[in-house]
Amino acid sequence: MKIGCFALIDPFSLLEHQLQRIAGLGFAYADVTDNSDGACLGTEFGFTALASLDANPFDLKRQFERHGLTITSYCAHANLLDASAPWRYGTAQIIKAVRAAATIGVQHVITTEGDPKTDFGHGLSEREALFTIREKLHEPLRVAADHGVQILLEPHGRYTDSVDHMEHLLELCDSPALGINLDTGNLWLGGGDPVEMVRRLGGHIQHVHWKDMPADLEAQRGSVYGTGMAVIPLGKGMVDIEGTFRALQAAGLDGYTTLEIAGDEAVLASRDDLEALAGGTAG
Repeated sequence: MKIGCFALIDPFSLLEHQLQRIAGLGFAYADVTDNSDGACLGTEFGFTALASLDANPFDLKRQFERHGLTITSYCAHANLLDASAPWRYGTAQIIKAVRAAATIGVQHVITTEGDPKTDFGHGLSEREALFTIREKLHEPLRVAADHGVQILLEPHGRYTDSVDHMEHLLELCDSPALGINLDTGNLWLGGGDPVEMVRRLGGHIQHVHWKDMPADLEAQRGSVYGTGMAVIPLGKGMVDIEGTFRALQAAGLDGYTTLEIAGDEAVLASRDDLEALAGGTAG
């Protein structure tokens, strides 16, 4: 497995700063994390690490390469449960991320259904929610299939944090362009079991976001869906990191993974932990 780093190391700073920091920590891989359509005031004035989906993707690739970094994936975490709207990250942005990724040879675009923010989204029945996720992914999956890109669903919501629902979504969407990005911390926090997901759906898992979760979140388990970054190193919390790692090895995962962990010491300790589990063979 190749170990990369989440490209939001420090708040209120540009992507260039994030890449400098990631390279300075000794990583060779990073994702395109924060992104959106069009222009961004925060990027223009130096306090947002956002990449525009409308920019020339080759400029982004060159920016990563100047720091010796390979782009592992585009994050396109969407809101697939609330109603579609121009101001809501969803189908249109996922398609732009797919096209940008394909242009520069990045294989994976990672998305999820997210947590609804409106009465409409919260009021959906299970059947309606699964349908709207399927509907909003239908065209992005067609575009991804034609471009040779895979869209990976990440546990980051009520439905993707369930192994049963994740399996059902794969069946409903019925697309070779759909896979899974396993997020160990999100899945545990949402009430799921990362080891079970690997054992049942390991053939669909193409990328991993590594997180561990502290014991004081146990009481919230099953009622909180997704968290941006872990605040403790791997192996110091409640998630069975070693069991998940061994299950992924057995499933044959041999691709990119990303540390979504805050703090230099925690990031480096987590990399050391994974490399120890791999017997020093992780990249």
